[in-house]
Amino acid sequence: MKTPRQEPPRAADRKDRLKAALKANIARRKAQAQARASETRSDEEQEEE
Repeated sequence: MKTPRQEPPRAADRKDRLKAALKANIARRKAQAQARASETRSDEEQEEE
């Protein structure tokens, strides 16, 4: 059975940076989506009045 290859330290650092960047990007997109949703809800409430 083959043993899994260990990544060089630089590759691990890159992987960690990419992981952190992806997490930040997802959080930012989620916040934008929530802001748009609340904006749409407030617009609908104003139209009902």
